Amino acid sequence: MRTLLVEDDPMIGEAIRDALKDASYAVDWVTNGQTALATLDSQHYDLVLLDLGLPGKDGQEVLTRIRTSNNAVPLVIITARDGLDDRLRGLDGGADDYVLKPFEMAELLARMRAVLRRKGGNAAPVLGNGVVTLDPATKEACVAGARPVQLSNREFALLQALLIRPGAILSRSELEDRIYGWGDEVESNAVEFLIHALRRKLGSEIIKNVRGVGWMVSKGV
Repeated sequence: MRTLLVEDDPMIGEAIRDALKDASYAVDWVTNGQTALATLDSQHYDLVLLDLGLPGKDGQEVLTRIRTSNNAVPLVIITARDGLDDRLRGLDGGADDYVLKPFEMAELLARMRAVLRRKGGNAAPVLGNGVVTLDPATKEACVAGARPVQLSNREFALLQALLIRPGAILSRSELEDRIYGWGDEVESNAVEFLIHALRRKLGSEIIKNVRGVGWMVSKGV
């Protein structure tokens, strides 16, 4: 999942970025509202974490700009502003959730997963296509009739990207975009290596190659 973190406090931003990476998110971190808007204009994101107390453009203004541009990206406000009026403005302004600082990362991650499920129209806590299931909370995958298998962070990120859209073919660049954030080194055969590892763990038929186009998982049953 490609996530944009908008947070001006260096200590908080670094802690959140590192925790998100540990949780298999590809993270891009910016520190002001103007850069956030410019980044959203040029890059697709699966989720935005937005602080309100930003230099220059306030986070509430950034939220307004995002929604008035018809960008429906899932968005969670993370802020120390605990007043009722602030919470109402944020939620009524288009935020999908409002999390008060200080917070436990485990709770933030759970709220992010809940927002992504709602936005994806999937009420179940796990992803699946009728053949394989994937639990975002534990990063375990399970083929029908078999025991759950623990995945590495990037194995999880790749399978998650495919299972969000069963039947859709994702190219190498699309998969890399969802796995790697700014500054992450991407080797030329990284996607093939991850797919090979997933097939060894889950079976050779789980991920299908469409020659010259990309990879997919079936829509299942």
